[in-house]
Amino acid sequence: MASPVFNRGKEFQPASGAEAHNAALSGASMGGAVTATQTANLNAQFNAPDAGPADTGRMTYEGVITKTSGIGLLVLLFAIPGYMFPNTIGMIAGAIIGMVLGLVVAFQKRPKPALIALYAMAQGYFLGAITTWIQDAYDVPGAGLQALIATGVTFGVVLALYKSGKVRYTPKMQKFLMIGMISYLAFSLVNVMIMIFGPNDETNAWGLRTSVEIFGIPLGVLIGLFAVVLACVSLIGDFDFIENAVKNGMPAWVEWKAAFGLIVTLIWLYIEFLRIIAIFSGRR
Repeated sequence: MASPVFNRGKEFQPASGAEAHNAALSGASMGGAVTATQTANLNAQFNAPDAGPADTGRMTYEGVITKTSGIGLLVLLFAIPGYMFPNTIGMIAGAIIGMVLGLVVAFQKRPKPALIALYAMAQGYFLGAITTWIQDAYDVPGAGLQALIATGVTFGVVLALYKSGKVRYTPKMQKFLMIGMISYLAFSLVNVMIMIFGPNDETNAWGLRTSVEIFGIPLGVLIGLFAVVLACVSLIGDFDFIENAVKNGMPAWVEWKAAFGLIVTLIWLYIEFLRIIAIFSGRR
């Protein structure tokens, strides 16, 4: 394919590569003179490398990385005021707004970057505020940093395993993720009801997560570890989606969908690690 500069109109698109090239070079025989400059330009055009995916409006790994980094940076920027100036109402509002926008974007056939940006802002403030709340309530000043490092390391390990080919998003893994997510959601809904209507004491601070123990281990830790495994499987699914989409030449706007999926999973991972740290700290 010629340079994308020549793809703007039909007049810039040669009918059949070598045929058009040879026809142009033989222009003198048809009554037109071809200068040395024109010949050099035609040779350069004909021998130019094919246009890449980005040139043809297709999805690329670089595009996914750029968009994911941008959304992640937006989350971190809005986490700063949430962390420095936490507000309970703002924290709850951020969580609700983020959840609603997340559902809206997830069900959109073609996600809108503006809504994804608003989601990142709301979730950013929520994450910053809840981090400060947990650090103060459980006296663990480094909880946020620990959770952030754990999230980054987990992401890196899962990505490395996927790139090595040692793990793949198999049908069995898909079934595990689906069943696990439904089970986790059901538990979370029941647990929220217990937290709201149950006894208001330290043992019920996280509902069943802290009031129930299995072999001396808080249920919340076991549930949290299970959720981390689910999030890792979700990351594998995200990587698989991205790889297949790039190979299939999907349009560039799909990069937003891929980036959004990665950010949602990373936020989930961070919250689970933060909650595990809080439950462990509450037992000291």
